[in-house]
Amino acid sequence: MSDSPLDKPVIRHSPSTGPNSPDVWGIYEPETGSIQYVCADPGTRKAALIDVAWDFDPKNYGLSTESMDRILDLVREHGLEVVWVLDTHPHADHVMASAQLKDRTGAPNAIGALVPRIAGIWADLYNLHGVFDPARDFDRLLKEGERIELGALEIDVMLSPGHTLGSITYRCGDAAFVHDTLMQPDVGTSRSDFPGGDTAELWQSIQDILALPGETRLFVGHDYGTQSRKEPRWEASVQEHKARNVHVKDGTRREDWIARRKERDATLPLPDRILAALQINLRGGRLPQAEDDGNHYLKLPLNRFGGAQ
Repeated sequence: MSDSPLDKPVIRHSPSTGPNSPDVWGIYEPETGSIQYVCADPGTRKAALIDVAWDFDPKNYGLSTESMDRILDLVREHGLEVVWVLDTHPHADHVMASAQLKDRTGAPNAIGALVPRIAGIWADLYNLHGVFDPARDFDRLLKEGERIELGALEIDVMLSPGHTLGSITYRCGDAAFVHDTLMQPDVGTSRSDFPGGDTAELWQSIQDILALPGETRLFVGHDYGTQSRKEPRWEASVQEHKARNVHVKDGTRREDWIARRKERDATLPLPDRILAALQINLRGGRLPQAEDDGNHYLKLPLNRFGGAQ
């Protein structure tokens, strides 16, 4: 790795702003630009882990636990108790640590209620029918409007489709974990071209997020820096996004954004981890059953996504 801040893990604390406001730690994972979160009630020290990665090397197809180890070290350092393991959607660019963290903490894991529909799409693409069962692999499939307890605080679930058809946002007091909807204001918004994604739905999800109170802290799922900004960032308020998000600031027309997003998405390749990651993530972060030699194997579709004909 180089000496760039974008090439190193980074941890930052966003402290509670007062009553009904959680402490939030963001942990930047440099290999994928993913941000993982710890959201905690300052009073009871109960915590939720959100979108934590199980590190995957796409060159050697190896898995390691540096990211989740780092986060569990942070939990211990701050005297927190993990009571939820949460994911916003089945990630395309990193392998989720949900099952691993459930085993290591004893906390239940959860994801959105529409993830079985995503599993159906990818079961067809992998030709792996009867393999993915989110109701089996997650303790809770959370619906729009559901609430779960985090100590004395509550986490509200918002359906936020577009990037995937079943993505959800977690809102806890003045913090909202908005995953692959918005990027940082100087970057704009996230892609919507994966199977089951929808650009118009992503626009509406972003508008719903930007309708939250202006002081709401929005925590995004990824950051890759910019040509002028060489350090990772992942927090900005609703008010900041409405004032200066380069894609969706106040005054942006829906049809202009949809055209811009579709044009940009048409130039983007598949993430290099997607075909491996989704085959694990749609099992809740579990590997396929070991075969008779004791090893685990993935099945990868060829020429299904614009490859050679």
